[in-house]
Amino acid sequence: MRELNDILTIIDSYIGSAAWFPYVLLGTGLFFTIYLRFPQVRYFRFALRVVSGKFDKAEHEGDTNHFQALTTALSGTVGTGNIAGVALAIHIGGPAAVFWMLMTAAVGMCTKFVEVTLSHKYREKAEDGTMAGGPMYYMKNKLNMKWLAAIFAIATILSSFGTGSLPQINSISASLNATFGLDEMLVGGVLAVLLGLVIIGGIKRIAAVTSRLVPAMAFIYLVGALSVIIYNYDNIIPSFISIFSDLFTGSAATGGFLGASIAFAFNKGVGRGLFSNEAGQGSAPIAHAAARAKEPISEGLVAILEPFIDTIVICTLTAMVLLSSGVWTEKLQNKFDFVDMEILDGKYFDTTDDGRIALGSHISKEKPLPLFTGQLNVIDGKIQEDISIINARSLAENIAIFRNEKPINEVINITNGKPEDVTLVFEGKSLVHSAPLTAEAFTRSFFGRYGQYIVSIGLLLFAFSTAISWSYYGGRAMTYLLGSKSVVYYRIVYVFAFFIASFADTTVIWTLSGITIALMTLPNLFGILMLRKDMKSTVDSYWSNFKKDWPEEKTPE
Repeated sequence: MRELNDILTIIDSYIGSAAWFPYVLLGTGLFFTIYLRFPQVRYFRFALRVVSGKFDKAEHEGDTNHFQALTTALSGTVGTGNIAGVALAIHIGGPAAVFWMLMTAAVGMCTKFVEVTLSHKYREKAEDGTMAGGPMYYMKNKLNMKWLAAIFAIATILSSFGTGSLPQINSISASLNATFGLDEMLVGGVLAVLLGLVIIGGIKRIAAVTSRLVPAMAFIYLVGALSVIIYNYDNIIPSFISIFSDLFTGSAATGGFLGASIAFAFNKGVGRGLFSNEAGQGSAPIAHAAARAKEPISEGLVAILEPFIDTIVICTLTAMVLLSSGVWTEKLQNKFDFVDMEILDGKYFDTTDDGRIALGSHISKEKPLPLFTGQLNVIDGKIQEDISIINARSLAENIAIFRNEKPINEVINITNGKPEDVTLVFEGKSLVHSAPLTAEAFTRSFFGRYGQYIVSIGLLLFAFSTAISWSYYGGRAMTYLLGSKSVVYYRIVYVFAFFIASFADTTVIWTLSGITIALMTLPNLFGILMLRKDMKSTVDSYWSNFKKDWPEEKTPE
């Protein structure tokens, strides 16, 4: 499994995690922002009126209303990225990563506007009578690039597992196990049954569930996040300033955090921003294509709100929770994940300037330190040799090694900084990241240790709703490739894989998700750039028709 993950990591380094990928993503959004004259700003208030149903008419063709389409798309984007993804971005890139997340969302609002409009414009009615849309349909119907549409559809199916299903249930089961002690397989079984009951009803049942679930989960998380921020009110202004002060310098070492370069902050901020709001990925347009609307632009206007709610509101709340509580720089007791862990040959310290520089250069790969290969003598769980262990990008302390929950007394073999015996459990104090970091931050509030329950419940609702929506995205891709009758088989596999991932190691899946996101995003960005003139004429046509249909209404044009 480790070898497969290494291979996928290499592949991902050339696409999803490549240095050029954020520039393509941001560059496309920035181009359309200027080309369409900042629609995310000019049309924002009008979009709120559209989503409220102000201009809906019963005779418009579609399966859902504007609000249901918005909540279905939001349920696909508001997930582990909002809880675990923000924590990972700050853990790797420091506070400045938050700025780039926000910038990704700001231009992403325009990207969403474009991709949703075009996908809605070129949607089709499937053989089962439902509306089918998404980037693959404008690639086929307008660009006449069926091969590109097929690549996008296949990537969507893979991404429905790599983004929407397997990592989500793995995060849910791990969180509920850590917080409530619930068996991971039991959690997976119960939620797999519930998932099956929801998605078997198609888009109408999915929309009915998400239109109630999304507002409820957002409210619960909002209350919890504000309690942490208010509790740590002294740190609100310094935390906010740190997001901008580190922007052009990188984040300096502080506490257990060994620093981060400008490039790290930029790449991780943009990457986590995309994983959170999916602007440019082409997933949300699939949900919006089902909406009842006469004019494609009206649905595009609704989509403007998605990155704003998902990233600018919810992710910023998470970031302020993490920064104001200070937990992102604290070493906490935890079990080490072998993927995050390295054993260095030699003793290093993060309490001296030279030590921090050496360790920081190793973590950033600027000047790697030698990894340990050989044997370690362990007595009562304690390592006797002079080595150092890096875990979660920090120097680990108070390390103990266990097997079957008992300290070991034996000699263990290490190769290139990794234990050969994968049954060993390393524990100690180090930085943590992802959902555990956010859960710890929520305990620094009026709720005390009960704050972690808010994260567990929030993660449950967020991630489960994401799995629901991505089942629809994958189903629509199957419809495009093989017809409506193939969807039932896809759903069976989707639910079964959802169950397996609740207790299996999904490190490989997280790596795969980065690749599949890129394989969806790049064809989609290429497609919308090719249709830039089509988009501009569609916008102009919309406002001309709107003035005729609603002469008494003011427009932002």
